[in-house]
Amino acid sequence: MDQAIITVLVILVITVILLVFEIVRIDIVALLCLLALAWTDVITPQEAFSGFSSNAVIAMMAVMILGHGLAKTGLMDSYSRIVLNKVGASRSKLIVVTSLLSGVLSAFIQNIGAAALFLPGIKNISWRSKIPASALIMPIGFATIIGGAISMVGSGSLIVVNDLLRSAGMETYSLFSVAPVGIVLLIFGIAYFYFFGSRILPSELDHKQLVSDQDKLIQTLNLPNQIWPFVIPPESALVGLTTEQSGVWDKYNLHILGLSRDRELEYAPWRESSFQAGQELAILGEKALVEQFADAYNLIHQTSDGHFTALNDPTRAGFAEVIIPPRSEMVGKTIRQYTLRKRYAVEPVMLFSRGEQIRGDFSDHQINSGDTLIVHGLWENINSMKTGSNFVVITSFSHEKKDSSKSWVAALCFLVGIILAMAGTSIALAFLTGAVAAVLLKVLSIEEAYQAIEWKVVFLIAGLIPLGTAMQKTGAAAYLAGIIMQQIQGGHPLLLLLAVAFLGTLLSLFISNVGAVVVLTPLVINIALIGELDPRPLVLLAAVSALNSFILPTHQVNALLMSSGGYRNADYLKAGSGMTLVFIIVAVFMFYLFYI
Repeated sequence: MDQAIITVLVILVITVILLVFEIVRIDIVALLCLLALAWTDVITPQEAFSGFSSNAVIAMMAVMILGHGLAKTGLMDSYSRIVLNKVGASRSKLIVVTSLLSGVLSAFIQNIGAAALFLPGIKNISWRSKIPASALIMPIGFATIIGGAISMVGSGSLIVVNDLLRSAGMETYSLFSVAPVGIVLLIFGIAYFYFFGSRILPSELDHKQLVSDQDKLIQTLNLPNQIWPFVIPPESALVGLTTEQSGVWDKYNLHILGLSRDRELEYAPWRESSFQAGQELAILGEKALVEQFADAYNLIHQTSDGHFTALNDPTRAGFAEVIIPPRSEMVGKTIRQYTLRKRYAVEPVMLFSRGEQIRGDFSDHQINSGDTLIVHGLWENINSMKTGSNFVVITSFSHEKKDSSKSWVAALCFLVGIILAMAGTSIALAFLTGAVAAVLLKVLSIEEAYQAIEWKVVFLIAGLIPLGTAMQKTGAAAYLAGIIMQQIQGGHPLLLLLAVAFLGTLLSLFISNVGAVVVLTPLVINIALIGELDPRPLVLLAAVSALNSFILPTHQVNALLMSSGGYRNADYLKAGSGMTLVFIIVAVFMFYLFYI
């Protein structure tokens, strides 16, 4: 065995061990791999750093920017509301619907584009349904990868197949020749998470480090976090009363976060605001107390958020701790005297004053220096409390006002990238064009574009790309494939199919799916001809199997979604192992029955 091959295989084994056992961060592992290959002279310095200018990395950064543009405009908020209204908050049903939509879409656009397109909506669904993002994002990612096997343009490995067959003087495949396999794989992939998702996906207990500051505040102070939408009917006794007269604070210990008024929305309505028939209310409080209040005034409960969807969106509203400094105008005054609600449109929920915790109606409690208020409101309103010296807001939050007027511009920029990619343009060039267009059209600023990029993911992919280069350059990939092919030469066709599927899967974990197909095609063709089999289906199986990359987050889609889902390498190993096995069994079974 050549010394260079031995060196590459040793570095490969060490890299896998570091990734699986998470001894150091994944991006550091990738950089160590890159440096090891360069210092051992397996590849040149230029090849070692080529990953940073690769199509995969540029495409990934571009789709991150485009995805952030979609999220910023709020376009995917509509998508999440539609899905939740149709499906409800059932975890299993959400996995089925969202995975099916993303999987089918990825049959026609590159899977990383499909994943980036759906990511903002999935995160929003997670926030609204109170289902952990980790329970939804990985199934979406796996579905977009599998969906690439539905058509011959869904992934790079399938796109290159016809070129390889044509070069070998063989008949090419039509657009949907692979569709039966891809559709069945997608169905089994969705069923895998539908039936076993709760066991294989990380739970909230597994990911305590992912609990947000908002969740910690709610849990620590035992704050109510359910917002109840109601409509005031004409016969309600609440009509004509003011907020204070209704007893909502002192009698029921509830808070009215929003009130519709003449087609306008009033957040944290003033105490003198009077109720009118037909108005919508957004009430914060415990379920039992809310039901008592609703029964007392014959309020009609709404099944949707009504006009107050923003209050249920953690990116737009939430709780904040506000300290009253010594120089504040509020010192010595009451909330009533200071008219806090009228000035800032925030609802005071709790007060800590001189060691005392006060809930309910504390409108007439004198505020002292050092007191702490817990308020609820839109982030933009809470953000306005930071100006001046009257308040110190100590809760961290990301305030980004969504500009819906740019939503279709953002969608158009993403669509431009998709159309260019489908037309044959380089994926990186196509999506980077869309990303730059989004910046030029002021969907987001260039600073926001840089902030949208997950640099840990970029370094992971850029650092591992040279490993694939080294495996192909030194012949390590062909060496491994050749050893296995020699063992099954002349064996049963089913054994040959299993070997091709296994090799495609193995190589796709460390080199690009296109590279895996390029390496395997000549070997597969030779073995098939010796065994007097048609090599075309075996080459197609190799291309499909090159999509079977779930055990490690080395696939672009898995790397893109890793941070958003808060996943560890162990999570991919746990969920991906089963998916990999299902993928191989289904793919081999389908090819054996219908293609050989």
